[in-house]
Amino acid sequence: MVRWRLLLALLVPFHAEAASVDNLRLWAAPDHSRLVFDLSSPASAEVFTLEDPRRLVIDLQDSRLDADVDRLDLSGSAISEVRTGVRHGDDLRVVLELSRAVEPRHFTLQPNEQYGHRLVVDLEYPGESAVEDPIDPIEAKIREQEIAVERAQAEAVAEGRDPETVTPAVEKAQPHPRRDIIIAVDAGHGGEDPGATGPSGTREKDVVLEMAKRLSRLINATEGFKAVMIRDGDYYVGLRQRTRIAREQKADFFVSLHADAFNSPRPHGSSVFALSQSGATSETAKWLAATENRSDLIGGVDGNLSLDDKDEVLRGVLLDLTMTATLNDSLTIGGRVLDRMGRINDLHKSRVEQAGFVVLKSPDIPSLLVETGFISNPQEERRLRDGSYQQRMMQAVFGGIRAHFERNPPPASLLAWQRDQGRGGAGDEYRIQPGDTLSEIAARHNVPVGQLRQANELNGDIIRVGQVLRIPSS
Repeated sequence: MVRWRLLLALLVPFHAEAASVDNLRLWAAPDHSRLVFDLSSPASAEVFTLEDPRRLVIDLQDSRLDADVDRLDLSGSAISEVRTGVRHGDDLRVVLELSRAVEPRHFTLQPNEQYGHRLVVDLEYPGESAVEDPIDPIEAKIREQEIAVERAQAEAVAEGRDPETVTPAVEKAQPHPRRDIIIAVDAGHGGEDPGATGPSGTREKDVVLEMAKRLSRLINATEGFKAVMIRDGDYYVGLRQRTRIAREQKADFFVSLHADAFNSPRPHGSSVFALSQSGATSETAKWLAATENRSDLIGGVDGNLSLDDKDEVLRGVLLDLTMTATLNDSLTIGGRVLDRMGRINDLHKSRVEQAGFVVLKSPDIPSLLVETGFISNPQEERRLRDGSYQQRMMQAVFGGIRAHFERNPPPASLLAWQRDQGRGGAGDEYRIQPGDTLSEIAARHNVPVGQLRQANELNGDIIRVGQVLRIPSS
């Protein structure tokens, strides 16, 4: 009898405990919405759309709902209503009524320090920009022309030819374009990623978003500058997507704001990071390995600069030239920013540090990551919440960025035009022409190369056409 009972038990299928949906969280961004299901255990899901009216259906197998969907804030999203029901006795069906067309995708996540099992459903909006206020198409075109010129000249240098003879013909706007210098402002973390949390519960994603808004207001209030916010609300943007948005918006500079943390409350101070040399080298290899990146970066904005017929060595040289120039600009601007930040807060390190942060790895945009303070330090956590401290810190950050571009304005920018108008042929400045090298400029003005570098805060010999050098008196 005991043997039959054991056999019967083995024949009865084992049913795992049903997963419960303990909570739902919704994050609305300009180009998508993200709905997150917090689950007690893994659950399989099927997601599909229906028309007339527009709906998105999410079927979770062997699951039950333990969350109140009526508490979900739908504002700013494509979801107008959420309905739920039981399907096939054991499955959960969630129906999202939609106000616009979406392209859905979904994936599951394993537990981490903050959350357990999750089902993530992204509702992407076809054709929408990731930023609410993208740059003007005319400004974008002018910036594209500048990029095209720089890339053609880089190709010429790599092949040992005179850059002036291969500069592509571009439309010359009349009068002077006087475009704005575009600064991409990135608030770290966001949405379901809170970043670090301070002893009093302050979340990194909240304080850096507030500082990003302050920095953007400072930039937009300054003639000749325009801010593009990578995120302007509480939603998450992927690390690669952040630099991709900056490139799509033709940014001249990218700054990512963060608040540091450590497992001890003692560390304190602000820091500035640029991409490391090893990070730049590895990133060059990655860009060369990815066809879509290579064609996007080297192929140029109009397809006229394609290097598909060139070998890998030349492609590598071009990328190295680009990365070197970008990194030099990053370090120069970082030094200016760090100097001003040191007047507002203690510095964790007295020099610009270098690391392989993914968010800094755009080969053609100078980039910095700014750690505004240690949120894990109780004193600095209080400062990071203080509006006055936030404002002064962002004034320091923008002050360093602005000082660099006032000395080295892009050729088509308003700052370049203003500088040309006020220069009056002064003999202590020189605007770099195609084919110039730093050593030739130094010899022409009877100034040592090292002194010329020091006067212009250059970390190497990389110079750019249109850049204005200050010529020190010999």
